[in-house]
Amino acid sequence: MNDPLDDRGGEPSSRRGAFFGRRKGHRLRATQAELMASALPARALDLAQPAPADLATLFACPVRAVRVEIGFGGGEHLLHETDANPDVGFIGVEPFVNGMAKMLAALAATPRPNIRLVHADALGLLPWLPEGSVAGIDLLYPDPWPKKRHWKRRFVSDDTVALMARAIRPGGLFRFASDIDSYVEWTLVHLKRAAQFEWTAERADDWRDPWTGWPSTRYEAKAIAAGRRPAYLVFRRRALAEHGSQA
Repeated sequence: MNDPLDDRGGEPSSRRGAFFGRRKGHRLRATQAELMASALPARALDLAQPAPADLATLFACPVRAVRVEIGFGGGEHLLHETDANPDVGFIGVEPFVNGMAKMLAALAATPRPNIRLVHADALGLLPWLPEGSVAGIDLLYPDPWPKKRHWKRRFVSDDTVALMARAIRPGGLFRFASDIDSYVEWTLVHLKRAAQFEWTAERADDWRDPWTGWPSTRYEAKAIAAGRRPAYLVFRRRALAEHGSQA
């Protein structure tokens, strides 16, 4: 594997951003299995069908914008965001069965009309989204694949950055959080060499402190307790005129 500052030769195109993690953990309880069978189909997007020109039509309530969270895990952040922004539609992506079952249980207890779900690899969703159709994408604490020989498995790659740049509208945000220093550096390298994005940080606290409205999660608390300091990166999608034909 090449050095992370010059890794363009180390990411085979057939594997860039591919999902390599586990898709299932402990056995689902009967109620969770029932939710996967009965509730998920009503919430899930059908990626086999063309996306609507206006993603707002996917939601059962009026929304002024649509955002995506890739790998929502236990759903703490996604649920917080949907409650804090009831006029925004959210597409939550999670290939892990147990995480999806937990989300469905939360939605059964407190229905939220501004959430749609994708129980699959995000690489199936990103090309499906119309160009410039989302206001932002969040990637929070993704699998870090800490061993250097596995870095090519990380979700952030030149290819996925290009796919996100296509989907995010000018002025929209890509937000990334991780407690693994090598993945933070990796992400900075990939995003800073992408002409479509600019890093919004102006001082150290801009990446050391969570963005406004950030809800602390259990994973984050464990990372801090273990002595790892998370970083919170925010990148803005440049307007076409700012980088010309490179969009």
